[in-house]
Amino acid sequence: MTSASAEPGKVPTEAASGLPGKGAIQETVIYEGGPAKGDLIFGLVLAITLVGIPIAVGSIVRAVWLRYRITSRRIEVNGGWLGRDRSQVVYSQIREVRSVPRGFGAWGDMVLVLNDGSKLEMRSVPRFRELEARINELRLAKSGKAAKPSSGFAKPEAPAA
Repeated sequence: MTSASAEPGKVPTEAASGLPGKGAIQETVIYEGGPAKGDLIFGLVLAITLVGIPIAVGSIVRAVWLRYRITSRRIEVNGGWLGRDRSQVVYSQIREVRSVPRGFGAWGDMVLVLNDGSKLEMRSVPRFRELEARINELRLAKSGKAAKPSSGFAKPEAPAA
């Protein structure tokens, strides 16, 4: 529901009451789109070999049905068979963001660890470093906690005394 008077990149959302126009909240779109194009190209190149065919099918399915929407208020992932599954997470629910570069750093996979221990996986995210920094910034702003350096998937070892 976008109005003509809305600024580019800003999408008004309905208030909790559900009444249009009353208490509309501005939501800035940070990223909206599918997985990285390089993931699809890499998968299609691997399809030349018999072993690469399942990888190619996976990258084609991701390219066709997977969509990400990262805004100033939430992260939404639409995927699954025919894109029918939808997951939405607000920043206050995110405990940690982990990422792994893929495609020589051109895109990457991100895992959002939620407060209840569940994980939301985002595969082949373009501009993943920029988006990870922005998600961490918004997450920390919503929770009011001080920033701590990202540790990735490995636990940092204690310094030897």
